[in-house]
Amino acid sequence: MNAHSLGRTRYHSAMEKFFNTAGPNQPDIHYTLLPMHRVNWPELSSLIGARKYFILHAPRQTGKTSLLINLMHFLNAQGQYRALYVNIEAAQAARNNAVAATTSMMQAMESAADFYWPDFPAAVQAARDQLLITASGEGVRRLLQTWSRLSDKPLIIFFDEVDALVGDTLISLLRQIRAGYAQRPEAFPQSMILCGVRDVRDYRIHRSDGEIITGGSAFNIKSESIRLSDFTQTDVKALLQQHTDATGQTFEPGVLEEIWADTQGQPWLVNALAYEACFRQQEQRDRNKSVTVEQMRQARESLIQRRDTHLDQLTDKLKEDRVRRVILPLLQNEGDVASLHPDDVQYVDDLGLIHVERQGQVTIANRIYQEIIPRELTWGHQMGINQSQAWYVMQNGRMDIDKLLTAFQNFFRENAEVWLQCYDYKEAGPHLLLQAFLQRIVNGGGRIAREYGLGRGRTDLFLQWPLTPDGFTGPMQQVVLELKIQHKGKATTLATGLEQTARYADQCGADSAHLLIFNRDPDVAWDEKIYQEKHSSGDRAITVWGL
Repeated sequence: MNAHSLGRTRYHSAMEKFFNTAGPNQPDIHYTLLPMHRVNWPELSSLIGARKYFILHAPRQTGKTSLLINLMHFLNAQGQYRALYVNIEAAQAARNNAVAATTSMMQAMESAADFYWPDFPAAVQAARDQLLITASGEGVRRLLQTWSRLSDKPLIIFFDEVDALVGDTLISLLRQIRAGYAQRPEAFPQSMILCGVRDVRDYRIHRSDGEIITGGSAFNIKSESIRLSDFTQTDVKALLQQHTDATGQTFEPGVLEEIWADTQGQPWLVNALAYEACFRQQEQRDRNKSVTVEQMRQARESLIQRRDTHLDQLTDKLKEDRVRRVILPLLQNEGDVASLHPDDVQYVDDLGLIHVERQGQVTIANRIYQEIIPRELTWGHQMGINQSQAWYVMQNGRMDIDKLLTAFQNFFRENAEVWLQCYDYKEAGPHLLLQAFLQRIVNGGGRIAREYGLGRGRTDLFLQWPLTPDGFTGPMQQVVLELKIQHKGKATTLATGLEQTARYADQCGADSAHLLIFNRDPDVAWDEKIYQEKHSSGDRAITVWGL
């Protein structure tokens, strides 16, 4: 497959290419990776040849549309099939009105045929004729039948944004496709791909009469479900190299690894970070200057604080019960994978929020999501914490971490009972409240890195201060904060926590380590919960804070 198959245009841009963060790639203006290697092409080709109908799914903004358009052009260029890409998202506005939705989808089909099939004018006319005569919800099936009979080649249809449809409209489409399936390829498309964020098995379709139908029962002709993979580390390197080749601007050692740790290859995040660092940061528009690791970290912080559409859509999913049931144990570090419902895990994985490892371990998908999720859940509380930096910053610019955590103890004692009730994720409230407190006071001056995952039994926070050295003497402060919930009594929690804290502090090379133990027992008085003790584990001094 050559680059020409990625897209065709009569216009050629002389402008500088850039990293794409909005919509399908256009290779004349965007740095572009061929998407075909991110799916199993022999498998796709075999499914099409075997007249299969199947699902292609992946999280939002991962390149699904670019792949389908690429595949359409490739198949049409081969001459064996006539392929068409159709985006039917506009039909979502019809909600449960199946007739209106069908009309919208037929209009999208007509428009796509007019644009992508210039050699097949009969298809456009057939769509217009069908739109004039249809008064039922069967128009999509009838139009596909007509097109298949008119075409001199078998049809391959790609319907994009299928899971944007709801209720009766989605059921209607799935059943129209199923009704024509037996007539393929003479009077119905030989093969069809339904594309969206989720697999059809995860569709929970609420009909207007209150009945709930699963996607699997409404579309039982599906043969396979294919997941579009994220970028590999080699892909990320190749994308950055395109920028270097085009502009001469290089990336310092460590930048690739920093991007990979932040994104784990999520395509939108990769492009957004690179665009922020190379095009939005004023100093990096000088192509003679290399992009540094610290500038990439600044780009990450800018993305998080700006809450671009991708991140905003991601955090909106946190309100869903199915998502909450998976994310909450991750934030708490309580329980294990076996305690999660497999359908919930699959759903949240399909959304791209988590990563399920082969060993069965579940983690937040990447470092940026690890940052954005607790920040989003505590956003209102951060704004409500009236703190400035001056009171805990010493004359030499260093942070007085003991003074800071003592202040949090007082804050937690005064506010916990009221504030924790305000969280949607109440069980993870103590962890989130501490992170809200810290985030508010270090914003713009320091950085908090978070590590959590099922089965760890604690949350690890790594505080770095300051990011800007003005007025600061000595090396950057690196502080480990280990968070644990007291379950089996103080002695047991303390023994385990000290060992874990020491190990994490040594791993990070921290210059100070702190263990915070939250006692959630309502029968224990605050005077007993609040304490500060000095302990050690091996050669590591650790301050223990009771809450």
